[in-house]
Amino acid sequence: MLIKTRASAISASYFSLPPLWIPTSQPEQSQVGSPSMAANSTCRFIVLTGGPGAGKTAVMEAARQIFAQSVHILPEAASIVYSGGFPRLGTTVSVRAAQRAIFRVQEELERFAVEEGSTMVALCDRGISDGAAYWPEGIASFYRNIGISQEDVFARYHTVIHLRTPTADMGYNLSNPMRTESPEQAAELDRRIEQVWEGHPNRFIVPATETFTEKLEHVTDLILAAVPTPGKGAGSMRTVRKLNPETPRLLI
Repeated sequence: MLIKTRASAISASYFSLPPLWIPTSQPEQSQVGSPSMAANSTCRFIVLTGGPGAGKTAVMEAARQIFAQSVHILPEAASIVYSGGFPRLGTTVSVRAAQRAIFRVQEELERFAVEEGSTMVALCDRGISDGAAYWPEGIASFYRNIGISQEDVFARYHTVIHLRTPTADMGYNLSNPMRTESPEQAAELDRRIEQVWEGHPNRFIVPATETFTEKLEHVTDLILAAVPTPGKGAGSMRTVRKLNPETPRLLI
């Protein structure tokens, strides 16, 4: 399979890889400003999520090279907020404030992808629901505070891909300066992130793998399967379940 060959090569040296071009048509101007903006737009959103150390950063950079301009890559809102100096004190007040700020940045990143209007697919480094995993008072309180229902948030995203956090003996580390969690804390966050996305109709979990290449192949297959078929309307495409149903698995 061509995409697997490229995924294998990219794990060694993805900067020299020729991009994979996916034919797209120019989307129409979208309605913006409503909670279901992304759901009603012609830009299809895919979320890449998971616990700390799951490999999201590396997978996102690889996807940037593999899919080139065919898939718009949105950066992680939390990294933008924290690297900009937002207080990260660990108190309840600080956590609430940070998650509200992250939500606003995420919302505007998605709005930008819709209004900019040059792509049909955007890959998000986490989605709005991730904030519920960090919210001190739980999932329901999070959605009340941001003023959008869980149903409307889920409707924004066509596909959710959850990368499982590895255990310490499988390579979990603190190489990312934004990562502060111990292996035990990372595993608990991974469980909570899985919980907050529970019920999304097109969610996949990619288990921790021994090699980055294997994980990248799973993710690129899922992204490619979620890309609309050229010449057909966005609503006519269903995700192609090409992989072993257990690795990764579709969760309803």
